[in-house]
Amino acid sequence: MRTPKPIQGIRICLGILLLLAARSLLASPATEMAEAGKNFLAALTPEQKGAAMFGFKDDERLDWHFIPKPRKGLPFKEMTSPQRALAQALLASGLSQRGFAKAETIMSLEQILYEIESKSPTRDSDRYFVTIFGEPGTQAWGWRVEGHHLSLNFVVENEKVIAMAPAFFGANPAEILSGPRKGLRALGAEEDLARALVKSLDPDQRKTAVITGDTPRDIITGASRKVKALEPLGISAASMNPAQKQQLNALLKEYAFRYRSEIAEQVLGKIQKAGEENLHFAWAGSVEPGEGHYYRIQSPDFIIEYDNTQDHANHIHSVWRDIANDFGEDLLRAHYDQVPHEK
Repeated sequence: MRTPKPIQGIRICLGILLLLAARSLLASPATEMAEAGKNFLAALTPEQKGAAMFGFKDDERLDWHFIPKPRKGLPFKEMTSPQRALAQALLASGLSQRGFAKAETIMSLEQILYEIESKSPTRDSDRYFVTIFGEPGTQAWGWRVEGHHLSLNFVVENEKVIAMAPAFFGANPAEILSGPRKGLRALGAEEDLARALVKSLDPDQRKTAVITGDTPRDIITGASRKVKALEPLGISAASMNPAQKQQLNALLKEYAFRYRSEIAEQVLGKIQKAGEENLHFAWAGSVEPGEGHYYRIQSPDFIIEYDNTQDHANHIHSVWRDIANDFGEDLLRAHYDQVPHEK
């Protein structure tokens, strides 16, 4: 397992953080993604480019997952330092500073698992893959950064980000229990905000919100290519008091603002438009820390699922799915039905 040079890694991260901090002076998300994608591809050798690039309509674009497994694309471990910096710039082009920090922290947890699991070769912080689908900046194209517990899938067309889902963030361990990084929680807010919300419910509200005392073994939607709407169980936002609605909104923002503010505001606007009577929060399992629990938030257009049941409730899976438009399928289909394009 190759270990990055500490100073080199610090310099790269500082450069990306400065880029994120200066974002207000930069281009739109779609333009920045296209520029970052072009810069990354231009730095690759022909062999690397062959591994990293697929056609936009290639079936590989839909083949996403969050487990440690062989993947197609170009892994970080096969990149030079300058190539790695450009790959991280592409990752940063879709994320907020908070989201970028979460993604980097999740990748760093592979080193913890490597040590816990007697230097297992499947645990490697460099086994994250960058894949480009189509030519950046031309009509429809997409990109993905993916590995264990992280899968980010974006679709862009011209000046618009068409899709940012499916999007998976996981953490194992959810909390590091020993060693120099003891206490680190990559997805702590996602757990704490939801628990605070369910505990704020009065007994009658909780009867509606807590759908079962048992917990599913994992997120219900899994890694399906085409997500299906789940039954809208739990309590609606319309049945919450103002403080509880504010708590639910804070939880939604924690997920949405993993992305650039322009993207986050767009998806939150869709949720608001659907109406609070169609926004549901459901909880399963214990409401106490350290015990297995699951929750989901959904409206007619999206599902957020969160599960923390494995490894003694210290192993988080969370996903954002767009029911109609994962991978940009719905919007692109409608667009191509209405607008003639060259074959």
